[in-house]
Amino acid sequence: MPNAFETLEKILELEANRGFQNDAVVGGLAEYARQWNMEIVGEIDGKETAERVAHIAQLLTDYSLLPQGARASTVRHLRESLIAVQQQRTKRRKAKNISGREADTSAPAERPKRRRLSVDVVGLHAPINSLSGIGPKLAKTLARLKLYEVGDLLWHLPYRYVDYSKLQTIAQLRIGDEITIKATVWGLKSQPTRRGRKLTTAILMDGSGRINATYWNPHIDKYLLAEHTYFFSGKVNVYRGQRLLESPEFEAASDDPTHTARIVPIYPLTEGLSARVLRKFIRQVVETWAPQLADPLPADIRERLAYPDLGAALQQVHFPDSADDLDRARKRLAFDELLVVQLGVLGQHRAWQSKPALPLDLAEQDLQAFLDTLPFTLTGAQKRVLGHIRHDTARTYPMTRLLQGDVGSGKTVIAAAAMWAAVCNGAQAAIMAPTEILAEQHYRKLKEQFAQLSHPINGWPLRVQLLTGSVTGKKRETLLAALAAGDTDILIGTHALIQEGVQFQDLALIVVDEQHRFGVDQRAALRDKGADLNAPPPPGKQHRGAPHTLVMTATPIPRTLALTIYGDRDASAIDELPPGRHPIKTYWIKPDVRARVYKFIKSQVAEGRQVFIIYPLVEESAQLEDVGAATAEHKRLQTKVFPNLKVGLLHGRLRGKQKDEIMRDFADGKYDVLVSTAVVEVGIDIPNASVILIENAERFGLAQLHQFRGRVGRGPHQSYCILVSEPNSDHGIERMRAMEHNQDGFELAEIDLRLRGPGEFFGTRQSGLPDLRLARMSDTRLLEIARGEAQTLLDADPDLSQPEHHVLCQRMTEFWSQELDLS
Repeated sequence: MPNAFETLEKILELEANRGFQNDAVVGGLAEYARQWNMEIVGEIDGKETAERVAHIAQLLTDYSLLPQGARASTVRHLRESLIAVQQQRTKRRKAKNISGREADTSAPAERPKRRRLSVDVVGLHAPINSLSGIGPKLAKTLARLKLYEVGDLLWHLPYRYVDYSKLQTIAQLRIGDEITIKATVWGLKSQPTRRGRKLTTAILMDGSGRINATYWNPHIDKYLLAEHTYFFSGKVNVYRGQRLLESPEFEAASDDPTHTARIVPIYPLTEGLSARVLRKFIRQVVETWAPQLADPLPADIRERLAYPDLGAALQQVHFPDSADDLDRARKRLAFDELLVVQLGVLGQHRAWQSKPALPLDLAEQDLQAFLDTLPFTLTGAQKRVLGHIRHDTARTYPMTRLLQGDVGSGKTVIAAAAMWAAVCNGAQAAIMAPTEILAEQHYRKLKEQFAQLSHPINGWPLRVQLLTGSVTGKKRETLLAALAAGDTDILIGTHALIQEGVQFQDLALIVVDEQHRFGVDQRAALRDKGADLNAPPPPGKQHRGAPHTLVMTATPIPRTLALTIYGDRDASAIDELPPGRHPIKTYWIKPDVRARVYKFIKSQVAEGRQVFIIYPLVEESAQLEDVGAATAEHKRLQTKVFPNLKVGLLHGRLRGKQKDEIMRDFADGKYDVLVSTAVVEVGIDIPNASVILIENAERFGLAQLHQFRGRVGRGPHQSYCILVSEPNSDHGIERMRAMEHNQDGFELAEIDLRLRGPGEFFGTRQSGLPDLRLARMSDTRLLEIARGEAQTLLDADPDLSQPEHHVLCQRMTEFWSQELDLS
């Protein structure tokens, strides 16, 4: 009977034969991992085996999260790990048999020694208290920094540095400078203070002069000894007209200092952990381990880019010899991160393109029939993007394209043309929106537009349906039956489209509107279910392939983020607004002139217009006393400011149906003013809304402010965006000025990324962004180099199976096992 290791090996072989679809066992490898963990317990025969088993189990658990391009290398790595474990167990059994036959009982048993740092790479996974000097208490403190194993210290990188590398004489010291001197302690004197503390003064001399250094550490005289020479690093202060060093760092003068007389790394700390202690252990690990590490970056790439090897880069990023060495090391490690990201997203792109798809040829006469239904002419940007989509969908593998464009730029029209192409080829299309009300808006517009067209194959009117959570009972059953029978041409809906029981007869195109507004799980479900949304084909027939996918967003995405978050997709941008659109006049005001704005709002309502007022919070917060809360402000505005107007309230704590009902009422003119939180960022068109007032605007990013501004200006009236803000930082001021003077969403997105970073750009929980230690998403040049090298690598070795790519393949597997979503 095969053991648990042999059983898993057979499952992995089947997974490889089935194309890495996570279907070799029922429920997938993650489900099987739980069973395997229980089966394997009796077969673990040592700490080393236990570590490898834990690593294998983690990879199995994370397998479903990996993009298609990373699964092949992960399965190969798992099979290699299983072989290593089996060999290890065989050796151990043989050694045990030999020792049993030849044991010498005359030798006295030795006391087990405390394990010390070893040069065996497996020891990187040893508990951190394996290091001499780290006991249970310090290990618990280090765990708060997520430092659990020896190897974690290698990757606990400095967040800044202090340059103490330039030695000065005491005579050269100037007040306010950060300095390093080499001096001899000529004497120490201590004196108690009124509060019972002990102040120790060290008299330092170096031949050019004298300076005092003071310490509040009551035990300093145990470490700082008279008539000994030390390096001292710190800031020169002044006391009673005399220069003074207050608690400077010091260490015995040597050729290779750690805490002084060099570029000193500053690490993230936690309570109960000193910088000196952490720095000491990190240096011990770096010097022992960094030279032993296998380098994932192939030698030819290192040579081409003039990068140091991994060991040297880690040594220099922790304890740099110079600013230039530090810059090269940081660039090398940042490149590694970006290369692994690009290998993943490009691998996913290639895996997607390996699937078959129905070519959607759109004949010129069919395209012209569609264009004739429009009351306007497409802009140059729309024509360009439509050309991209026609080219993609005419191929025999699925399109995966990202379409960016400001609110009102005409993305939906282009999506409708793509859906028309599916219909012209006898297939079905679907569009998924993040909210019911937005789905209903798409439904009304598309139904009206397609009512002007007849099906080019059977001559019938096009059958357009809406599926949301509100469609239930018999109506839902009838709709689903028509969909599966092919009696629906175009389906519009919310995430209800990817729920259980929804099947198409021949889905050829999926359009996803504002994809980043969906949760990570919903996005993953759409990606994974896309090819499975079609009903089983009749006997003797096959599916015509996976559907083409078009992702739309009104949030302009900087190029670097587009290459990362949507790096597995081709990208297009509608960077031109339709003619005749009025620029939205934007003003930044201080809170003390708010009364004038209220007067202006009343005048706009008197002319028949409507107004949005946005707040960053739902309710008042003790931590954010200056931030207006929507619920309290709604009450104040209704009773004291606009008693004669109808003021509505919208926020994220309302149920979905309540939010949709309020937005419908606003669209129907039942409210003059709508007070809202950020939930209004993506919403339906309100052509009559001409003013949006954003309170505490500094609390929103530029991309989000630009989205808010897009809520107005949808009709023929001049519209206004008013930002109320008193920013307390230079970045806040820069954001307000950028909004006042710039209407270009793409330029604002680049500024936003530079000022706030990628995590805040989308909101970390929704972004699916990878966790990067050194790489900056704003580094366009380095990202493009990494993308180019990744393309070259995958062209030569698509699944990174060549021996020189083995370590890189492992690194990619480990990285993509994080809970990421770049769908």
